[in-house]
This record gives sequence, structure tokens and C-alpha cells, in this order.
Amino acid sequence: MEQSVSRRTLLAAAPLAASLAAAPGLARAAPGASTKPSLRPEEVAERLTDPATRAKVQARVRGSCGTETVPVFYRLDIYGFAGNGNLIPFFTMNHLSINEWTPREDNQYEARTFECGAYCKFGTDEPLEEWINPITGELRKVWQFLGGPFTVTTGPDGIVAKGAELTPKPATMEAFGGTFFLNAAADMAIPNPISQEKYPRLWSGPMSYWDTLSTVMTGIDDAFDEARDNVPAVYQFQNMASWHPWLGMGDHPGRTVGRSVGAKLSSLDEIPGPARASLEKLTPQIFDRESWTTRRMDVPEYLRSLEG
Repeated sequence: MEQSVSRRTLLAAAPLAASLAAAPGLARAAPGASTKPSLRPEEVAERLTDPATRAKVQARVRGSCGTETVPVFYRLDIYGFAGNGNLIPFFTMNHLSINEWTPREDNQYEARTFECGAYCKFGTDEPLEEWINPITGELRKVWQFLGGPFTVTTGPDGIVAKGAELTPKPATMEAFGGTFFLNAAADMAIPNPISQEKYPRLWSGPMSYWDTLSTVMTGIDDAFDEARDNVPAVYQFQNMASWHPWLGMGDHPGRTVGRSVGAKLSSLDEIPGPARASLEKLTPQIFDRESWTTRRMDVPEYLRSLEG
């Protein structure tokens, strides 16, 4: 499957802040930590009128415009929204994406991405293999997240993804307060692959929906530094999605709502220790990409697991 995109990729505040502060990349990339930028917002806007510059800046900020592997670690807090009332804390996901960047011809920059998510008790790094659904009261076996590999190519005419599930909107870029912001949105609306007749407790409606709003941030001068292929960056996104079948929500109305913060890392050694332990326990495949030879897509993989 090929899509034209500008692509994506859920808080106990104190533990979250402490974990992310342990990652040196985040501290380096904190907005406002650098000196006053040499580029004014008007100059940034002018430079971004050049399509080749837009492509290279996006690659540099999101990952790299050189040949290198760039990990990104997120802390994702996921809530349930049942159609009314407040959000209900569900769990926290330690999410890791590993992106193999390669420059191509004609100002194109390709990332081959593997990603995983280890579900943990909300606001902690305590691995979850079983979970009591606070809405239904049912004990559920947790389905850990593995996705990819898929490729995302950034170029002067936008971004093209192969193997990705979302349909992102064009990215917007702007600068103020010493910080460069790279904003994107993505969505998905497809017929629900779950059979209502066969799996009524897993069926969330005739359509499956997903919406993501994301921002990547770095210093203004870092974004346009031609001496560097890769600069520190802070990531943030929110998403809203139809109930995942493994939650067993049946005909309960609502969706999950997620909020994440994350950072580009220099190496996997920068993942906070307890978070890495959860990933190694629940999604060890991400640390052995050489053996990861076939594409994994989350819901289809879950369906196959049900059918044995």
C-alpha cells in the first residue's frame, strides 16, 4: 500500500518528567535552552519557500538527512473516553521507534522504521501482561504492539509512505520563541476488519478510526544547521482511536485517547533503565531487527493470533 503523506509515526507528570529527564537528548533539545537564534521567524519562512530546503529540514529534525539509525523514545499515556464524563486512565505505553535513515537522489530522504510498544501499569514502567478493563471489569490478556518495517520518504513534493496505515495531512512548519515547530496530522477511516458475528465482544462498530496530531520541536538554528545531519528534538503527539479489539469493549461507546512526549536519542543506551527493561521483557523483537524479516501490522497480527 502506498500513500501520499506527511506522517505520524498517551500522565503521571512527576514520574514521566523524571524518566525523560534521564535521556540526555531531551535535555539538549529543550526549547529555550540555546542562545538567541540568529534566524528571525521571517527568515525561516523565507527559507522554507524552497522545496529542497523544506525536505532537508524535515529530515534533519525528524531523524537525519544522512545515513544513520535514529531511535525515538516516547512515553505514551492512554485513556478511555466512554462518550461522556472524564477520561479514564487505562495504561502507559513505552514506545520505541528505530528509524534507518538514508539520503536518496533528488533531495529525497528515506526512513525504514521498526516500532514497538510495551504496555505498563498507568504512570509506571511496571510491565502489563494482563489488565482489568475499568469499564467492563473484565480481565484481558494484553496484546503488545509491534509495527513495521515500513518506509517513509521525505522529499520536495511531500512525503510518501509504503506499508503505513495512516493518511497524514501536509506538514506545517513555523518558528517563534527560539524554537522550530514541525506540525503534522494524520488520520485513518477503514471498514472494521473484525467480524461482528464472529467476535462480537471485539467489534467496535462498522468503521475503525484513528486520528493523530503531532509536533516535533528543536532550536531554530539547529533546524537549519547545514553542518549537521541530525539535531536533538523533542516529540509530542495526541491521538484518538477506535477501541482496539484486544480491549474487549464490545458495543460500549467511545474511543481511546492518547498523549505522548518523547525525544530523539543518540543511542538505545539513552532509554531510561526501567522503561528499557519493560521493552526487553515485552517486545524483545525490537532489539533484534536482523531477525525481523516480515512486516508486522498490529490489528491483522492480533486477528491471526485469535485464529491460531
